[in-house]
Amino acid sequence: MNKAMDIYLIDGTYELFRHFYAVPSATDREGRQIGALRGVVASVVGMLEEGVTHLGVATDHVIESFRNDLYSGYKTGEGIDPALRSQFGPLEDALRHLGVIVWPMVEYEADDALASAATKGEIDPAVRQVFICTPDKDLAQSVSGTRVVQLDRRTGAIRDEAGVRERFGVPPRSIPDFLALVGDSADGFPGLAGWGAKSAATVLARYLHLEGIPKDPSAWDVRVRGAARLARTLRERWDDAILFRDLATLRIDVPVFGSVEELRWRGPRREFGNFCRSAGAVDLRRRAVSIAGRAE
Repeated sequence: MNKAMDIYLIDGTYELFRHFYAVPSATDREGRQIGALRGVVASVVGMLEEGVTHLGVATDHVIESFRNDLYSGYKTGEGIDPALRSQFGPLEDALRHLGVIVWPMVEYEADDALASAATKGEIDPAVRQVFICTPDKDLAQSVSGTRVVQLDRRTGAIRDEAGVRERFGVPPRSIPDFLALVGDSADGFPGLAGWGAKSAATVLARYLHLEGIPKDPSAWDVRVRGAARLARTLRERWDDAILFRDLATLRIDVPVFGSVEELRWRGPRREFGNFCRSAGAVDLRRRAVSIAGRAE
């Protein structure tokens, strides 16, 4: 009987941004920027050394997605440092050479791939726990009990369903509604005027979803300052609220894998040695080969 497994789902775009601003810039033999991507690859090798056996990485192959067609103000790739942007594609290649499954998103976003993979992992009886490796608040909606959790690899903090409630004041299934009201500056939509985190959490903790909020504030079974004003704003901007919730709702039908066994790491490919030599990181290949040897 197969041993229950943990799967780790990594936000490659987040990791690339994080390393770009945390490690010194570096170039490979051809003068291409590789500091951030080398840092991400090294961190994934570190995860394998720590015993991770099943993992997948989602990336934003392009920043724009179907959400840009829904809302003109949605985030774009404008303003991204060219030295960072140039490492998007090479990161995907390097991870594939390492032997890691990669989901490069074009129509969808990396978060959608992570949410889809988490959903598939949760229903698989062979999976003990799913770790979504990003602190991104969007992915809080994919948390489920203690079975699907968020892992902030920078701090080591784990956020389960109780942690989501503690952080946002609402359960995971209400996160899209919460973001619709308060907005998400990182994704480029503003929310509704007057609705702050406290008021949104108080109301949604009771009513869960936008449709459940009584139109008449006198019927609200919660105490919220400025309830009449908030209710009026919600009525007047109802269509915007529904749109913003749609933007914040992660899709869970992105094709990611058929079986979780596809996520099992089986060692680096031959091309990984070429990457390591070009990147001045030959030790990464030695470490990866050593890990693969121990797993056999």
